[in-house]
Amino acid sequence: MKKLLLITDAWAPQVNGVATVFERIIPHLEKKDISVTVVHPGMFHSFPFPFYPEISMTLFANKKMQKIFQEVAPDYVHIATEWTLGLSARTIAKKSNRAFTTSYHTNFSQYLPHYIFGGSLLSIFSRYYMRWFHKDSSAVMVSNETLKKELESDGFKDVVLWSPGIDTEVFKVNEKARSESPYTSPVFVYFGRIAKEKNIEAFLKCDVPGTKLVIGDGPERKKLERKYKDTSTFVGYKRGKELVDLLSISDVFVFPSQTETFGLVVLEALSCNLPVAAYKVMGPQDVIEEGVDGYLGKNLEESARKCLTLDRVRCREKALQYSWDHSSDLFKANIEAYVKPRFSSELFTRRVKRLLLSLKN
Repeated sequence: MKKLLLITDAWAPQVNGVATVFERIIPHLEKKDISVTVVHPGMFHSFPFPFYPEISMTLFANKKMQKIFQEVAPDYVHIATEWTLGLSARTIAKKSNRAFTTSYHTNFSQYLPHYIFGGSLLSIFSRYYMRWFHKDSSAVMVSNETLKKELESDGFKDVVLWSPGIDTEVFKVNEKARSESPYTSPVFVYFGRIAKEKNIEAFLKCDVPGTKLVIGDGPERKKLERKYKDTSTFVGYKRGKELVDLLSISDVFVFPSQTETFGLVVLEALSCNLPVAAYKVMGPQDVIEEGVDGYLGKNLEESARKCLTLDRVRCREKALQYSWDHSSDLFKANIEAYVKPRFSSELFTRRVKRLLLSLKN
């Protein structure tokens, strides 16, 4: 059995797309003869990052990280995040001349202006940092073609596709819950983190009939709940059957975020027969077929209303095209194809060609 060392700054009890994706594919990888050891903040002395408390910050991790590398002796190393643990793992891997792959999940350059004074300037720096962080990766895995092209145009090398999946047996309409809905129809729903970068207020400002339902929690919840208590219903964070039951009684998923690299919740909504109203941006535009399983455009309210006319069966048909087993197959193929000794003749030749091309340009 091959051994994979997975390093991530995002892990339970955090609730986010990165943690969800890896929690879902690990059982599938183990069925494919890849044993996974996860290195996460809970293994270190960590503390909340001041500007984004839900993300842990780990300092002075190199010594323990080095020990983990030695004890596990992995065949593959994958660095899932570019934060403190990811940076430590990158340092150890380079020092030990060990190949590694990475994945690009978050557009920090778009997030920073929402959280830090001077964030616009820092976002420029973050683009350079991200390019530097991933430059020695054997393969940078991304979720969609739009992001792949964007990164390649920004100088990233060895960018490969790896799409997430959806458990369509878990995310499946509960007809009994739908028949017992306590809310006035139609129900327009948002579910996910309630944070600045999610742009949820754009949804809350929409003038739509029926009910506006918000499922989730986060730093912006209390403020938004106070401001829109008369026009929207906030029910907090839900998961499992509770979440599926609420999605089952909903009619349209409104996804106002413009900072996603994919948006796993889009697949979860589609799997529950919900058409998606969103902006025409990376993530939604890579999944939604206009006029079939959703509407995309500049006017979120108009898109949400138009979604009421769509055939909900077509939404689930789209979700059925994705699976965690297929996602794990893609991930496995990527680490096997691209993880080679960092100074192999093939990799050396490829990097020389890159250097010559950059000098020519």
